[in-house]
Amino acid sequence: MSVSPFEAALNQICDEKGLPKDIVIAAIEAALAAAYRKDYGNPRQIVRAKLNYEDITKTEMFQVYEIVKKDEIVDEFRQMELKEAKKIQKSLKIGEELTIKLPHQDNFGRIAAQTAKQVIIQRLGEAERDMLYQEFKDKEGRLINATVQQIEGQAVVVNLGKINGVMPPVDQIPHEKYFVGQRIKVFVSGVEKSSHGPRIIVSRSKPELIKGLFELEVPEIAQGTVSIEGITREAGLRTKMAVIAHQNGLDPIGSCVGQRGIRIQAVLAEIGDEKIDIILFDDNIQIYLANALSPAKVEKIKLNKETKSATVYVKDDQLSLAIGKSGQNVRLASQLTSWKIDIEKVSDTKQDQKDEKANQENKNEPDIVNNNVDETENIEKKKNKKTKTKKNKK
Repeated sequence: MSVSPFEAALNQICDEKGLPKDIVIAAIEAALAAAYRKDYGNPRQIVRAKLNYEDITKTEMFQVYEIVKKDEIVDEFRQMELKEAKKIQKSLKIGEELTIKLPHQDNFGRIAAQTAKQVIIQRLGEAERDMLYQEFKDKEGRLINATVQQIEGQAVVVNLGKINGVMPPVDQIPHEKYFVGQRIKVFVSGVEKSSHGPRIIVSRSKPELIKGLFELEVPEIAQGTVSIEGITREAGLRTKMAVIAHQNGLDPIGSCVGQRGIRIQAVLAEIGDEKIDIILFDDNIQIYLANALSPAKVEKIKLNKETKSATVYVKDDQLSLAIGKSGQNVRLASQLTSWKIDIEKVSDTKQDQKDEKANQENKNEPDIVNNNVDETENIEKKKNKKTKTKKNKK
């Protein structure tokens, strides 16, 4: 079938803008109706157009009235009372619409044509922005590829394909350097509507970035046989991630690390020099707390379920590991488990018990110690007297 020049142009616009055909047609009809109202109607009229694909000059125009009661008429160009409307169409009821065909016109002025052009541009722009918003709203909370477009002050603008996104300073990995043309993976943290189109906020500092990278690299996570039960992160420094297997005989930590560490190395290659602790999740909170404080070895844990706090006892040589640099290890473990954690040394507790026991013994036996001292002094005096007596005899 032959395609009219107008329909060919219509298809071209749909392809270029990536818009559905019905949206483009609706924009053109609104533009033609606006042009008709400008030259041959009243600004308060509601005019609708029905597009003719074969010959646009034969497009039909209609005026629309809302059917209301006689005492409710506010605008005679938009409303009509039921009695008058039934003279035209008997089946009408209150609240319905009446459409009346308008005289055909094919000679539009320059101003009307300019009005039509502006309406088309505006409608297509709005449709394009709405489509982009819906598309990226569906991608919110997911990982996508991006290219650094430009650096504006402390913010980084990234190209997401059809639209640009913004990565604020708080969503950047500290000390990570960005350059124009750099290809990176980003986490879509927010999609907002604005007058200039959707505003897309992306992040590389959120824990969800690490989670998304492991979902890409570890098939077991994508399939659901291994799941990430918790994750917390201090971007650029350290991440703690709790995993669990849902299949017997499957090692969840080994699955995430990969043979010779190939999977975790792929994740680290994307985020740079950052330490990742992968631990086993456990329903037993004591075991989970001990795992969360890895690589430190825990001796004993006391829980207070009312305050949701735990006192963890470790040996002297494990204290620095349990706390971590600037308290980082215990802080991340607390965030991961949602429990308040206090670290104490086992040796200090034992030493305190020994000192207390020794003090108690000293308090109970002061007289015995004094008697022994006096007895020793008497023995020495007797020895001295005997020595003197022997000398005198000689």
